[in-house]
Amino acid sequence: MSESDIRIGDAEREEALRALGEHMSAGRLELDEYGDRSALVTTAKTRGDLLALFADLPLPHPGFGQVPLSEPVSGPVLPRSTGSPLGHRLLRVAVPLAGLLAVALFFIVRNPFVFLVIPVIAVLVGSALGDDGRRDRGRRR
Repeated sequence: MSESDIRIGDAEREEALRALGEHMSAGRLELDEYGDRSALVTTAKTRGDLLALFADLPLPHPGFGQVPLSEPVSGPVLPRSTGSPLGHRLLRVAVPLAGLLAVALFFIVRNPFVFLVIPVIAVLVGSALGDDGRRDRGRRR
């Protein structure tokens, strides 16, 4: 198993969203690109998924705690779903729409803090999507 194949959790996704926010604040990312990358962060499953989003950006990048590589644990393998439910697909659209909403609100209220709506919605969507429900299906077995 390579370093990039290690699965990530919510803490790593939140750290990646914070780093993307810093890049947007520094002017390295446009709002649309920030929205696209934030949506991908919320659905990332592995370290490699996250690191690919920062390949063209300088530091900060998401850091990962020291998780030792170990031998795979044998056990039942849950089948992967072939598609995501409609609700999950609609939630994935929420982050880019939050970006558009933040731009519209900025022109109405003239306050740059409305751009904080984007990472808040990204974190909420990420926690709602989780790992596409696979964790819940495993608990029901």
